Amino acid sequence: MADQSMELITVVVQRKDGQRAIDAALKHGAPGVTSFYGRGTGVRQKLSLFGLFIEAEKQIVLIATTAEKVDKILTGVAADLELDKPGKGFAYVQTIGRVYGYYEGGDGKKPA
Repeated sequence: MADQSMELITVVVQRKDGQRAIDAALKHGAPGVTSFYGRGTGVRQKLSLFGLFIEAEKQIVLIATTAEKVDKILTGVAADLELDKPGKGFAYVQTIGRVYGYYEGGDGKKPA
């Protein structure tokens, strides 16, 4: 895997939208995801929806993928979850310096 550029997409959404984020990532080509729950603070005190505070409970979805697939996955997830709207969540991409054990599968071959 050393010869292939890898990226990490992180998607943070309200807990109730976590499964939608996972489904959207897989639908748009993510080889797999890792998710966990978290608690946010900061913007919650400033941003409300119809006078109600945004939930603090979050689900964080991590998607490790090749650099070639990042745009398709990220734009697909952002569109499906309407991340351009306030309070819907956010996503960002980081470069992965090194990776071990990454296996995308699908070709019928066992990992090396």
